[in-house]
Parts: sequence; C-alpha cells; structure tokens
Amino acid sequence: MDFALNQATVPSLPFIEFLNLASDLGCVGVEPRNDMKCPLFDGLPARDAGQMVADRGLRIVGLSQVYPFNDWSPERRREIVDLARLARECGAPGISLIPRVDGAGTDPDECRDTLRLIVADLLPVLTELNVAGWIEPIGFEKSSIRVKRGLVETIEELGAGDHFGLIHDTFQHTIAADPDIFAGHTALVHISGISDPDVPLDESQDAHRVLIDEADRVGNVTQIIELQRRGYRGPFSFECTEPAIHALPDLQSRLERSISFLQARIAA
Repeated sequence: MDFALNQATVPSLPFIEFLNLASDLGCVGVEPRNDMKCPLFDGLPARDAGQMVADRGLRIVGLSQVYPFNDWSPERRREIVDLARLARECGAPGISLIPRVDGAGTDPDECRDTLRLIVADLLPVLTELNVAGWIEPIGFEKSSIRVKRGLVETIEELGAGDHFGLIHDTFQHTIAADPDIFAGHTALVHISGISDPDVPLDESQDAHRVLIDEADRVGNVTQIIELQRRGYRGPFSFECTEPAIHALPDLQSRLERSISFLQARIAA
C-alpha cells in the first residue's frame, strides 16, 4: 500500500513540518489544502512548494479544494480554474471538488443537469492545463452528490474520463451506504476511522474521524481490499478530523501504528 498525508490530519503544522512528517512516515505524497488557518503552502509560491515536496522524495497527490463546486456561477468557475492553475504549477495531478451539502440541488435530474454543464464547461480548460477535477461524493443526507454512479455515468457520457474522476472517501462511502466502487474512475482514496461504538455513523461524526485501528466501524480494511481487488493502485491518504487526534503529542507514532495495522490486515 502507498500512503499519503492530507493536511487536515495535521492542521497546526507549518507546511515544511507537514512535509517532513510525511517523509518520516514513508508516505509517497501529501495533500495540501487551501482551507487551513494558514494560506495554501503557507503563502509560498506554488512552484517553490512543489520543489520542496520533490526535494523530500514526495509528490503532491492532490490539491484541496473547491467547495461547493456545483453551486455553479462565474465566481465558482474562476475558483476551480485558479486552483487548477496552482495545481499545474506545483505539480499536482488533480484538484478535489466537493459538492454542496446544504440540502439544495438534491433532485437527481437537477443534479445531473448541473453536473453535465460543469463537466462540459471545464473539460477544455482542464485538458489544456493537464490537470484533473476529482469529485468527492459526500454521504450526508443533505448532500447534492451522495453516491458515485451518477458521476461515473456523466463522466463517461461526456468522454471526460481523462480529466475527471472520483475521490473515494471511506467514511463518506459508508454513511451513504453506496453499493458501488468504481476503482477505474478513482484517482485518490481518503481514509479515516470511527471507533466510538455508542454513536450513529452520520453527519455528526464527520468532525470526529480518527486514525484506523481494531475498533474501526467504517470498514476501511474491507473497502481497501475491494478497491485493490478491482485495480486501484493509487495512494490511501489519511484525512482525520478529530481535534483530539490533532493534539496528540505522539501523533507520528500513532500514525505509524495505524499504517502498520492496515498493512498487516491487508497482507493477511
């Protein structure tokens, strides 16, 4: 397995320390974010940030994020194009696009029409930049895109598979009860666990995603095995949002323990 580190797992670390931690963990890459308290790359030029990543033997596996990408407007289009340009400069192959989760745009026909419009509009731009747009279904009941099938059908319908794909988030996949895994369309996988046995797996748990261990209720091991069985060969990126995890003084050793746990379970 190849692992990556999403910046959401270590939001308080300066960018350089974030890269050093990923390198120390043996990760193949990192996912910088533009929604941290500090600016993207801590304000460094994208090209310089990309070089810092490469100097540590890492790569930028994706750049996050535009939200809500399907609340479509000229401003939203500019945000997507601007982030795609930064991705090209720093060497990231794609950007993450997060759907609206405010209860609007949930009608299937409306959602499909909007998605078709967006993909058709952005495809020439992303093709020119050679950057992909990766859409992440969000499993909440109020999400406009909960499952993957409609996304895949639209991407295939428009012949956009070279520059549009999916992010498979193990937590979101579980709470959406999504029956489908499209490994061939999956560009990146986000992994996190929910260990508390006394709360429902729903939107309220989104801020409490922890490192994966024996108590995991999300089914990470099962999903990882199925993704690999179907041909996914990309990285698995830790995206943990629990504040108590962020505050751990031994976070590196806890991450190492989670990596070892997953490696042992997958090998078995």
